[in-house]
Amino acid sequence: MKVLNLQCSHAHGFEGWFGSEDDFQDQLARGLVECPLCGDTGVTKLPSAPRLNLGASEPAAPAAAPQGKQEVMSSPTPELQAAWMQLVKQVMTHTEDVGENFAEEARKIHYGESEERGIRGQASKEETRALLEEGINVLPLPIPKGMKGPLQ
Repeated sequence: MKVLNLQCSHAHGFEGWFGSEDDFQDQLARGLVECPLCGDTGVTKLPSAPRLNLGASEPAAPAAAPQGKQEVMSSPTPELQAAWMQLVKQVMTHTEDVGENFAEEARKIHYGESEERGIRGQASKEETRALLEEGINVLPLPIPKGMKGPLQ
């Protein structure tokens, strides 16, 4: 089994488990390897080094950043990705999927024509902009393809 560190074109990092390097390359070429966060198939393999346990010495402390300079985060941390996934799970658990009727249903709820409840669904950028201009609070939240169906 080969465990690879992968990254999509949106800088989301994740692991992939493959039977071999050839298996990975074959799945990548067929578009079967995708980011679990955004579904992007523009995936690249990150360099990795084997971990060698050569003794019981303490790991070296990371060097402190020079004074006056700020760190720039180039990609989301695993903790941030996990928090985002937890947020998506909470939204999916506590909302009703109204699909393509999202904008219409949001208006009905806002104007008291339908029962008040949490909903989710799809809306175009124009529909989202119009809802916000009407004073209807909406939040675009991309849901990974793997979370839209039953989870294993």
